[in-house]
Amino acid sequence: MAFRRWRLRQVVTGGRYRTGLDIVEVESVDVVATGDITVADAIAAGYASPEQLLAGLRGPADLPVYRIRFRLTVEPDPRERLADDGDLAPGDVADLDRRLSRMDRSGGRDPWTIATLTAIGENPGVPAATLAAAAGVERTTFKRDVRRLKDLGLTLSLTTGYRLSPRGESFLRLR
Repeated sequence: MAFRRWRLRQVVTGGRYRTGLDIVEVESVDVVATGDITVADAIAAGYASPEQLLAGLRGPADLPVYRIRFRLTVEPDPRERLADDGDLAPGDVADLDRRLSRMDRSGGRDPWTIATLTAIGENPGVPAATLAAAAGVERTTFKRDVRRLKDLGLTLSLTTGYRLSPRGESFLRLR
């Protein structure tokens, strides 16, 4: 269970969301009055009391408080299955080319997608800060860009740095 102060609802019932470690599915999301938050609710959300829970919420006190009930899913991250698939048909390569071109055009800077994939392929395990500096972009921008490539199944995160996935390796080889 989690509680958030939001202007507008940020999740939907039945939606699946990556937490960084797992995928959770939202079972319910509703607005609650702060006085209706129970000790059991607080404990389920990781707090000792409703008062501690409310003190830990970010955002202005006049925003609605949402209670989100979720469950851990047992299915693997779909990006992992996609990343493991290195058997690309010509249509897959063309689709990825289109998507990467669109990402390049919307980036507001020089095309970066192929350059980033190439840098990761040539430098597996190199820290993001080092790759970002070599690319001439801020580390946070570089990491955001790599997450977008990961969403397409092209890269994998390592303890330090990244590497191309089998799909990413195949894409660069076939394009």
